[in-house]
Amino acid sequence: MRTRSLLALTAAVAAFTLPALSPAAAADGAVLTTGGLGGTAAAVGDVLTAPLATGTAATLYSSATGTSGISCTSSQFTATVTDNPAAPGTATESLDAHTFASGSCTANVIGVLGVTSITVNNLPYTTSVTSDGTVTVTAASGSAIQTTVVLRTLLGSINCVYQTPALVGTADNADNSIAFVNQQFTKTSGSSLCFANGYFTAKYAPVTDGDALVYVN
Repeated sequence: MRTRSLLALTAAVAAFTLPALSPAAAADGAVLTTGGLGGTAAAVGDVLTAPLATGTAATLYSSATGTSGISCTSSQFTATVTDNPAAPGTATESLDAHTFASGSCTANVIGVLGVTSITVNNLPYTTSVTSDGTVTVTAASGSAIQTTVVLRTLLGSINCVYQTPALVGTADNADNSIAFVNQQFTKTSGSSLCFANGYFTAKYAPVTDGDALVYVN
């Protein structure tokens, strides 16, 4: 009896002292997986896509707290996985396309009648996704993240060009989303009807790899 009790005590102590493993660590999984946390690793070359989350809009407002600017209810990004190491770590992607459906865009800027187009320039961009959910988008060396907005105005068509060195967002496994909040762009060219700064906010969900949801581990 004493021997069995000693063995049981030793096992209990071992159970309490072993580190608690996350699902990803327990499965020795990759940073980006499909099928759930610690699931199947997204392969290099896989194409990830995400539309705007249902019921939301992508906005480019003239201030971080205002509501004057441009709002679009249809937008999507497409990215290719370029590296997906074991978690915890940092996965990388090539952001190949980021589109806005101009027909879904409206503007409430004085003197602006409508939105002709919104074009994301200088693609592809490099996107990194860390295990803590931080998403960072950067342009190639010597370049910048750039968006050209073409507006219809009382004086004719105008081009507004905005740039930023990087975008920082957050990935959330609760709804397989990536959200950007008040990411500041600066006008580099355009008429006085183009606001001097643009603050970009959008939530993209769900992020999928084919038909499978993508998780960050």
